[in-house]
Amino acid sequence: MEFPDLGKHCSEKTCKQLDFLPIKCDACKQDFCKDHFTYAGHKCPFAFKKDVQVPVCPLCNVPVPVKRGEIPDVVVGEHIDRDCTSHPGRKKEKIFTYRCSKEGCKKKEMLQLACVQCHGNFCIQHRHPLDHSCRARCSVTRAAESKPSGALNSLSSSWLAQQLRWKVK
Repeated sequence: MEFPDLGKHCSEKTCKQLDFLPIKCDACKQDFCKDHFTYAGHKCPFAFKKDVQVPVCPLCNVPVPVKRGEIPDVVVGEHIDRDCTSHPGRKKEKIFTYRCSKEGCKKKEMLQLACVQCHGNFCIQHRHPLDHSCRARCSVTRAAESKPSGALNSLSSSWLAQQLRWKVK
């Protein structure tokens, strides 16, 4: 042989192939052939120091920063315990958030049921203006009472017809 010092043997225990263009691992500083130069190819014990990846929390899909030398699984676990916004043990948002504006009623609804006249928010039981003693409806009735009786009859009959249509729906 003309060049006895040319090339190096692969550091993988099962390989030991003579490679004339060996690749040095930047984590463990050993020489490897083309088949074993990757971190996974030679199961590098120091890969976590060089193989920089940003893990993502499986619960809230937020990237979790990992410093060099830290084990990503441990850091993500700490994130879930301390900082995760969708931690299963934390309180969930309240579903029934719209409280009834009727005095003395403590019911809450999922959807907002606002009165067209007074713009108050009411439960299903008090959603109609007559059921919650609507102040806007009272002002219309008071205005009608000050008019002559003919006007009162036409206003009250149209109002009654409207209420009946409302109840039927």
